[in-house]
Amino acid sequence: MIDLVIFLSGLAIGSFLNVVIFRLGKKKSFWSGRSFCPKCKKKIFWYDNIPLASFLLLGGHCRHCKKQISWQYPLVELASGLIGVGLYWQNGLSLKFLALSIFSYFLLVIFVYDLRYYLILDRLTVPAMVLALLFNLYFGFGFWNLIIAAIIGGGFFAIQFFVSSGKWVGDGDIRLGLLMGLMLGWKLLLVALFLAYLVGAIIGLVLIGLKKKKMSSQLPFGPFLAGATFVTLIWGQNLLNWYLNLIY
Repeated sequence: MIDLVIFLSGLAIGSFLNVVIFRLGKKKSFWSGRSFCPKCKKKIFWYDNIPLASFLLLGGHCRHCKKQISWQYPLVELASGLIGVGLYWQNGLSLKFLALSIFSYFLLVIFVYDLRYYLILDRLTVPAMVLALLFNLYFGFGFWNLIIAAIIGGGFFAIQFFVSSGKWVGDGDIRLGLLMGLMLGWKLLLVALFLAYLVGAIIGLVLIGLKKKKMSSQLPFGPFLAGATFVTLIWGQNLLNWYLNLIY
């Protein structure tokens, strides 16, 4: 029963995250005003705004203009629900469950926003940094562990940014690197960076092989970093232990 409540709560949170993503992109406040169709601008009735269910009942189309509703909406809602349930199974109803949920939802918004707009906003990374530092200090992370991890994460991308004059990475990646360090600590930060570059390289090569991208094409890296950070938050220590056992 608790699983169902958490899943439904996650769907509702996902619906709010979609509002955040859309309105940040339009530079509008996401704290006020009713939801509306981005195509015809008609306000959405409450019964057409039920997370996941309304998309399915409407067949993925706006009731008013009949235009296709982006698959982003149900996918973000579903991901939010599954994240909540997965973290509950792992941690129970605890402060760690709350902290990891908050971290994960920030990462989800960063993932989708950068995928859509090729931009990582300080309005997302800066508050997430503050929360990550406070939660992890409470959970017993050493202060200098977190600071060194942030310096490594931010510095890693800052060097690439300045050497390439912003051609390899954006300045938003620097702040995301800082956030990754504060969320993970320096050891797991290295795991996340390795995963992000490995998966990014594989997907990049696949897209080039399918002729969806060229070698010169831009590919937002924030989704790989955010996704790798989420995976490392959940399974990072197991991955690190597996690797260390493999080489020793």
